[in-house]
Amino acid sequence: MTGTLDEAYAHCASITRQRARNFYYGIRLLPGPKRAALCAVYALARRIDDIGDGDLRPVDKASGLAALRAALRDIDASTDPVLLAVADAARRYPIPLGAFEELVDGVEMDVTGRSYDTFEDLVEYCRCVAGSVGRLCLGVFGSRPDPEASGYADALGIALQQTNILRDIREDLGNGRVYLPQRDLDRFGVDLTLDERGALVDKDGELAALIDFSATRARGWYRDGLRLVPLLDRRSAACCTAMSGIYVRLLDQIAQRPAAVYDQRLSLSGWQKAGVAARALLGRAS
Repeated sequence: MTGTLDEAYAHCASITRQRARNFYYGIRLLPGPKRAALCAVYALARRIDDIGDGDLRPVDKASGLAALRAALRDIDASTDPVLLAVADAARRYPIPLGAFEELVDGVEMDVTGRSYDTFEDLVEYCRCVAGSVGRLCLGVFGSRPDPEASGYADALGIALQQTNILRDIREDLGNGRVYLPQRDLDRFGVDLTLDERGALVDKDGELAALIDFSATRARGWYRDGLRLVPLLDRRSAACCTAMSGIYVRLLDQIAQRPAAVYDQRLSLSGWQKAGVAARALLGRAS
């Protein structure tokens, strides 16, 4: 790599260390070249997400996403350090760059305030914002030939996003976003509201029942997605197992005590995450 590329990859690695609170525990298990490539992928995905989650007006967010979409289509001409690193990584690994545009599609759904009537509607969103990332990771990992590999990576990303949605119900509602499908809310008789303290209201346990149901459904997506692991080399399998294992542990905590998400943002401790990563490196389930 040239000095400029070295600096670009170092910039992406710095972003990943600072921002990837869960994913970095898995990413650091990869050998150097794959770790650098996945840090570049993460840094660009983070940039796309940040546009959608920032404080800009919706019209400015839409403009920013459009500009980034245009830059992706001419990525080899870019001198931006993140795009420079991604372009180089894509020459080294079969990274499906079109998946970044799917991620942009998903963030645009957030910007326009899209709502989700059915679970199938939600899956479409999850496939854009998280299944795309699973497929990008698979491009770096590589796998044994299997026509289902991309589908497994997609399913694993969708499973992780469902976990995020359950963890962030309160925070999302405070920001005017509801990701739980309306038909699920109606089925369980849930009217999402916050009390004067900003905590979710669940007088008769309807929301807890919905969270338990949703967690069980998410586990099915994890079961499908984790079929990817045996197709990967040892270090890539460890990375994938660590990243997913942290979210599986988080999902277990949410399912065991749904009320925990009513007034706080759950997360595993650093020691817990490190333990999941260590077990993954040893080839054990989390």
